[in-house]
Amino acid sequence: MSDESRTVEYETYFAPIKAELEAVFTPAECKKVEQAFELASASHAGQKRSSGEPYISHPVAVARILLEDLGMDCETICAALLHDVMEDCGVSRKTITEKFGKVVADLVDGVSKLGNIKYTSKDELQSENIRKMLLAMSHDIRVMLIKLADRLHNMRTLKYRPEEKQRDTALETMEIYAPIAHRLGMHALKNELEDHAIRCLDPIGCGEIEAKIAMDTREQSDFLDSIKQQISESFKDCGFDYRVDGRVKSMCGIYRKIFIENRDIYDTFAVRIIVNAINECYMALGIIHDTFKPIPDRFKDFISLPKNNGYRSIHTTVISNRGIPFEVQIRTFEMHQEAEYGIAAHWKYKVGIEDKDAKNARFEQRVKWLREMLEAKDEADGEEDLRNSIKAELTDDDVFVFTPKGEVRVLPWGATIIDFAYAIHSAVGNRMVGAKVNGKITPIDSQLTSGTVIEILTTSAQGHGPSRDWLKAAKTSEARNKIRQWFKRERRDENITAGRDDFEREVRRINPRLTSEQYQSILADTARRNHFLHEEDFFASIGYGGILISKLLPKLREDCARYNAPDVDTIKPAAPPAKVTHSNGGVIVEGFDNCLVKFAKCCNPVPGDDIIGFVTRGGGVAVHRRNCNNVIKNIDKEPGRWLHSSWATKEGEVYKAVLSLMTMPNANLFNTISQLLASENLFTEGILLTGKSDKGDEYEVVVRVGSNQQLRGLVSKLSTIPGVLWAKRI
Repeated sequence: MSDESRTVEYETYFAPIKAELEAVFTPAECKKVEQAFELASASHAGQKRSSGEPYISHPVAVARILLEDLGMDCETICAALLHDVMEDCGVSRKTITEKFGKVVADLVDGVSKLGNIKYTSKDELQSENIRKMLLAMSHDIRVMLIKLADRLHNMRTLKYRPEEKQRDTALETMEIYAPIAHRLGMHALKNELEDHAIRCLDPIGCGEIEAKIAMDTREQSDFLDSIKQQISESFKDCGFDYRVDGRVKSMCGIYRKIFIENRDIYDTFAVRIIVNAINECYMALGIIHDTFKPIPDRFKDFISLPKNNGYRSIHTTVISNRGIPFEVQIRTFEMHQEAEYGIAAHWKYKVGIEDKDAKNARFEQRVKWLREMLEAKDEADGEEDLRNSIKAELTDDDVFVFTPKGEVRVLPWGATIIDFAYAIHSAVGNRMVGAKVNGKITPIDSQLTSGTVIEILTTSAQGHGPSRDWLKAAKTSEARNKIRQWFKRERRDENITAGRDDFEREVRRINPRLTSEQYQSILADTARRNHFLHEEDFFASIGYGGILISKLLPKLREDCARYNAPDVDTIKPAAPPAKVTHSNGGVIVEGFDNCLVKFAKCCNPVPGDDIIGFVTRGGGVAVHRRNCNNVIKNIDKEPGRWLHSSWATKEGEVYKAVLSLMTMPNANLFNTISQLLASENLFTEGILLTGKSDKGDEYEVVVRVGSNQQLRGLVSKLSTIPGVLWAKRI
């Protein structure tokens, strides 16, 4: 780049912000920012944006957003100016470290990694890149602030990109970046991102909204001015300082209410009243309701019940003298700073009304969700589970529920009673046997509804813990992580059994004709590849979710292919058994050597039951009770696929059994049933309320037993509980 071109770029892009830099930074810091601009300008020399502008215009615009709108520090501004030089220009991390220090280099490196995150129309976010994003954010949250500012400028200039790229970028913004800005409490930035995105994604819908609220700019301004004047007159004798602002609500907010939530537009206009103290917020609310007629059920107190992202304010919707509804938001100056700038207020406002400890506590609360998501990325059961966890954590909506003592718990929309229990304490969740919602017994996998009182019923019985099915019902990362931790810590033997079953099931599904020696060879190789010296440690890790079977499959297929697996559709049961061996499921199956055995879920056989095997098309043998309805219906249709089977159980092996109980209406026998099961030293997978009627309450109990005799004894004892009408095996 020539000296003349460099001078033009300096005068055009850097000179306009120099005065502002000098107003907030020391001379040494200003010099450092200027050097960052010079390196960025030289590195991007000759590069152009889609608009035709020099590329340096983009990093400068990002830096200005962070400086002027968010009030970020010197290191962040330097990193913003340099955020593309590593990825696009080949500038090394070492160079940036030598010139600007390790912190700036870390920020630039973190933003460069975030550039790899891609979105596809099939709703599949590349999980490894999501993990990189979370990791970069965990090291320094400023990485995400730079990326959000980068995305905001890209959305402001979106019209210069090809139409298909515009839609992809807009969709990615709605799915990832706007929700992250929301969770970081950055209300103004989130609104602008969403407005740009929704106008790109649905220009026709946005046009309809503009037509519905058709009122020219002058009329809108006159209406808001008249409202502000009325409020000022009502507040002239209030005795405290205040400020009144008015605006038309964001396009995306109105769009969501009309097209997604199918709600009326009660609050196209919004007025904000800002005061100094919390008690003045409630005094202001009284004045507003005396001046204007409030709309019923349109009042929300987020000061008493803050949102998950820390947002605090009072919202009420009232009707003007002209019959036009508008929303009034009332908050303190401190709350306003945090509502507009979110986590960036930690840097923008160094001195505030509240003490430093209170501010730091709220800063920590804002990033708590990030830590939970980081735990989720390590514990997720595969890529889909990770995506669902992240979507749940980034949801816009919160649910407010109460403990019986009146304490408030805020959880994401879609959370269940299981999530609520673990939000109170891991011990409460682990010992939960049931729950009441507003005093009524309710299944623990039910979704939470705002305003309800949740009571968790627990047991003190030794050995009681969560069911693995809870992992499917829980929505929050916190609950799922705590459930996995319990299984990892408390159920090693069970984890080993479950892990062994899962591993062998997958191996036998790929190649059902493997010999014992071949299977052991594959097992040893797989355990060694995953750095386990002992098979039991390997199985335990699979059992509690530390290793995902889905990640083992590609290599397992290669290993099994060495032994020339036959087509499972050609499997025919042998006539008289040439060899009879025991499977790890404790069943002898004629004609198969060490085959995969699984127990049919329709009848759940246990030792002592008369059983029969069925050769499945997916590989292996499904074992049924001989009196199972499916056996009776199908044994004559495909007689060649049914095999004689018998038990060969080992001491200590247990099997799943499902029982059904009917109790008197509203008998509330959760604790009694749980205590009986604990006294029998049985592992209980779950006790669920499956139905309520005038005839009684129906429960499903899932336990693990060692024999048919033990199961019959359990059914007999359950039947004798006062209030139980009947108990039977399913």
